Amino acid sequence: MGGGGSVFSVSRSVPPRQPVAGGAGAPRDAGAVQEVLDGLPGSAIHLVPVFGADGAVSDFRVAAASPDALDIGGRRGRELVGLSVLETYPTVAGTELWHGYLRTLRTGVRYEGEPFEYEEVVAGIPRLSRFAVRATACQAGLIVSWVRLDSGEREQRRLMVMQRLGRMGWANWDLVRGEIAWSDEVYTVFGRDRSLGPLGLEELPGHAVREDLPALGEVVRRLLREGGSADHSFRITTPGDGVRYVRIVAEAEADARGAPVEVHGFFQDLTETKRAEQQLLEHQRAALAQRGVLAAERDLAARLQHALLPLPQQSLTMGGLTVDVAYQPLQEGLNVGGDWYSAIELPDGSALLVVGDVAGHGLDAVATMAQLRFTAKGMAITGMPLAAILARLNTLLLHNPERNFSTATMVMARYDPATSVLTWVRAGHPPLLLLRRGEAEYLPAPAGLLLGAAPDAGYEASSLRLLPGDHLLLYTDGLIEEPGQLLDEGLARLARTAAACAEDAGVLDGVLDALVRPDSRRDDICVLHVSLAPEPRRATP
Repeated sequence: MGGGGSVFSVSRSVPPRQPVAGGAGAPRDAGAVQEVLDGLPGSAIHLVPVFGADGAVSDFRVAAASPDALDIGGRRGRELVGLSVLETYPTVAGTELWHGYLRTLRTGVRYEGEPFEYEEVVAGIPRLSRFAVRATACQAGLIVSWVRLDSGEREQRRLMVMQRLGRMGWANWDLVRGEIAWSDEVYTVFGRDRSLGPLGLEELPGHAVREDLPALGEVVRRLLREGGSADHSFRITTPGDGVRYVRIVAEAEADARGAPVEVHGFFQDLTETKRAEQQLLEHQRAALAQRGVLAAERDLAARLQHALLPLPQQSLTMGGLTVDVAYQPLQEGLNVGGDWYSAIELPDGSALLVVGDVAGHGLDAVATMAQLRFTAKGMAITGMPLAAILARLNTLLLHNPERNFSTATMVMARYDPATSVLTWVRAGHPPLLLLRRGEAEYLPAPAGLLLGAAPDAGYEASSLRLLPGDHLLLYTDGLIEEPGQLLDEGLARLARTAAACAEDAGVLDGVLDALVRPDSRRDDICVLHVSLAPEPRRATP
């Protein structure tokens, strides 16, 4: 049955059944009964008995139905005609309702039993419904009418659930009779004992926090004097959990002269929503502050980086070598990298060439880069062997209390113009690339773990005599790395490109133009191109 529906359906899946042939008692004038039912409101049907082989009533069939008749399955009016009671509503069999039908059919005495409970299954969920059913003998059958008793109860439960889920409750103030009604949820919103009863509108400002009292008082005065509607949020104090945020939405009804006579509306607890908004605002403020700190750090790191490595591209001459420098920092977002270089002439006339790469980005990376750069130069100027310099730099990174754990790679070479010997060491850095007579070859890499990785790291040096016309490339991994490619592939690509550019006047520019793609760069790039001038051609006599 629906809200005024029938006791007679388990689900919508039962199709309407045609009238039972042979065994049903036929009314004298079925059309007349249907005409009578067509004029009746509510749910009413005409049942005719179906007799079994032993002559006893075995079932009832719906012969006519009022237009508003509605069963639990949603069938209405003429859709009910032809249905078998026991086939469509099998759990009716053997109940007090069934026996009442039989008694009324046999004796003619009207049946009006106690409220009948019927369990229906809707969407797989059993629900118990209550009906008031009346049966009267008519035309060799029964006129059955019913009213659903629990529809109001269900609506009330739904309303209570919705109020609880929405943290809201309704309220009504009768200004003429002085009567006030609150739903249970309003007491929960205010944290108020139900034994104290509801509050009058004029009492509300007394429960607001001091800062919200004037605005709430004005809202209440306007409702009581001028009527209209209001939608206002305020804070109250409760005995248990302190301050709550409450919203009132109310509307006043006026009499013929426009004076307010009744106010009705609802209260809603907005405390959780307001707290979430405050937390979100705090997170946004913290994020903005952090963004400002990071932006300031990036600006400082960029300034420091520029002060240490002021020229992005330059050409130097020292110790009989020509050194072309290319430095291209990425500086994407807040990432300021730690790539660096140094190219100076030492007191003994030799040339010092260094390229390094500090792990990470930001101010710490730049500060570590500065420390390594100046310390390496200082120790090299004193004449310390290159391998010993790397060992001390490794110790420096391992025992620096001012910064978090950091590592760095580095390659360092010293060229002696008197002997044309190049001595170099490395700490986890890509190998030097030698261009000689148009061919590219990576120099064998001496042993050397990256700086800051292990206290017992050992470093070795290798030497090579440079020939006139030789070229060397010292570089950071930003020049050879490509997304999705192995490092060996990048090294092979650099060797091919450098060999192809070896005969050109601008080897460094050719390599950069061929390998550096701005759209796919992910790191800083630092390259030193070192060349030894070829021997002058002898004049032909």
